[in-house]
Amino acid sequence: MLSILNSPSKDIGIDLGTANTLFYLKNKGIVLDEPSGLAMRDSARGARKVVAAGRKARDMLGKTPDSIIVKQPLRDGVISDFEAATTMLKRFLAGIQYNKIFTRKLRIVISAPYDITPIERRAVREVAESAGKSEVYLIEEPMAAAIGAGLPITEPAGSMIVDIGSGITEVAVISLSGIVYCYSVRIAGEKIDEAIVNYIKRKHNLLIGEQTAEKVKIAVGSAYLDSDDTEQTIEINGRSLVDGIPRPLNISSYEVREAIAEPIHSIIDAIRIALERMPPELASDVIDTGIILSGGGSLLRRLDLLIEKVTRVPVHIADNPLTAVAEGAGRALDELALLKEISS
Repeated sequence: MLSILNSPSKDIGIDLGTANTLFYLKNKGIVLDEPSGLAMRDSARGARKVVAAGRKARDMLGKTPDSIIVKQPLRDGVISDFEAATTMLKRFLAGIQYNKIFTRKLRIVISAPYDITPIERRAVREVAESAGKSEVYLIEEPMAAAIGAGLPITEPAGSMIVDIGSGITEVAVISLSGIVYCYSVRIAGEKIDEAIVNYIKRKHNLLIGEQTAEKVKIAVGSAYLDSDDTEQTIEINGRSLVDGIPRPLNISSYEVREAIAEPIHSIIDAIRIALERMPPELASDVIDTGIILSGGGSLLRRLDLLIEKVTRVPVHIADNPLTAVAEGAGRALDELALLKEISS
């Protein structure tokens, strides 16, 4: 168990994501990276008891008896179960001994998608406030990702960040500490996994889970076949829809590209729309500096090459795509004046 009692900074930057929740502490970096999940058991009296949170809860998916329910508190980038989200955050905070600090009101900077409704925004704030005695700032995920990726957000020049998370993809143009334009689609890592599940179900009459689909995506998935690439295959196991018997299947990287083509094209269309609609004065800046990709979805093999081929704009993957949002939220605490300007 990691203690933050002796940390020079007791303020926390939080990336509350659909798939993973990350905590960032100044001078310590990422101190928690856990799947966003909560497992609860029904008791004889009707109450529910928390069995596990994070990775242990995710490992229970699809394997629990009827008495245990595994919840994912966020869907498509927003909170879908307020109580579960609050309980999960409390468990995570307890895991880093956050709850032992009562010397002053603490600051939490927590990320939220750009285009959420006022009700969804209030839910994110209240979850953070309910989880700990804190002063809470909300920061848009594209802004946090840009800060975490080291983009010059305060300068009078355009920077484009494409944050491809698990539940949502956000394409934002940032200048002078503000988001000049942002376009979001609820298509990201989870929809890519679902596309693989549906493809294998439709073409091979085999039912697999989303965790298996993610394994396939990571192992042999790619968005574009480069001249240097060779086709790869992976063996997976699923349940036959014909006779109900488990059986293996070899699936190729070609089939995976075919399976995920639709969600990938939707993400690229979002980028094209943002390029077309951003102020022309910033277009030359973006062409010079390129498009920066962050989020777990940006790690899909050859996605950067495909985006560059379609848009004809240089594309770069952030040095820290998986942690950029959490790091950006935490680094925003270094400059309170800027934080109050960019937060809500």
